[in-house]
Amino acid sequence: MKKKVLVICGTGVATSTVIMGKLQQFLKEKGIAAELKQSKVTDVLNIASQYDVVISTTIVPPSITSQVRVINAVPILTGVGKDEVFAEIENALT
Repeated sequence: MKKKVLVICGTGVATSTVIMGKLQQFLKEKGIAAELKQSKVTDVLNIASQYDVVISTTIVPPSITSQVRVINAVPILTGVGKDEVFAEIENALT
């Protein structure tokens, strides 16, 4: 069964788009099947419980972090620590 992943940023446009592209490439290379959706942080309040993992480039309210695993994706943008973040994502989805 595919895991459901929500990728979020402040507006649901810029950084989440970059993360989506890199995440899709990573998952393909690893052979991991997942359903990905992109959104903005304000939308996550209503839909977080529908996802297995939230990958975020912005601050996520504690009310969300108590419902679903949240992974900070900023290192994927900067390149510093990205391998550790990708390993965390792989662990969460397998």
